[in-house]
Amino acid sequence: MNSGPLPNPRVRIQTEDFDMSAEVAALRAQDPRVGAVCSFLGTVRDRTAGTAGSISSMELEHYPGMTEKAIEAMIDQALARFDIYGARIVHRVGLLQPLDQIVLVAVSSAHRAMSFQACEFLMDYLKTQAPFWKKEQTPEGARWVDARVSDDAALARWGIAASNF
Repeated sequence: MNSGPLPNPRVRIQTEDFDMSAEVAALRAQDPRVGAVCSFLGTVRDRTAGTAGSISSMELEHYPGMTEKAIEAMIDQALARFDIYGARIVHRVGLLQPLDQIVLVAVSSAHRAMSFQACEFLMDYLKTQAPFWKKEQTPEGARWVDARVSDDAALARWGIAASNF
C-alpha cells in the first residue's frame, strides 16, 4: 500500500485496496476541532441472501463520474443534516474476493453521536441508492445483480422515499 500522503478527496472509487488507518488519519489531519471519528468498513462475504451456494468472487461496476457525483451530493446532505466536520468514502470496484475490503465510510465531528448518525446515513445511502452493479460468481454460474438493496426502513429513517431510486 502507498505510504506517502493520501489525496484528500471526499469520494474515491478505485480498484486498488486502501489503508483504513491512513484514510481516517487523512480525514482528521490538522483539524483540532475533531473529537470523534466514526467509521464503517465493509468486506466481501462468501455468501449472499437468496444464494444457496457460496460466492467465490464478485465484480463491481459503476458509471465513472456519475457515481462520484451522486455520492458527493449525499455527503453534502450529511453535512447539512448533521453537525459534522467532514466525511470520506472509498469504494472499490473491479474483481473482489471474499474477505477483501470493499467500502469505507468515515465521518468526523466534535462528538460521537453526530459521527455515528452521519456514518449510518451515508452507509444506508450507499446500500440503497448509489449506482453500483455487481456480478457474483457462484457454483451455479455468474449473475449480474443491482448492488443496491431495497431497504424501505433505512430510507424512511432518513426521510428518503423508496421511489427515489
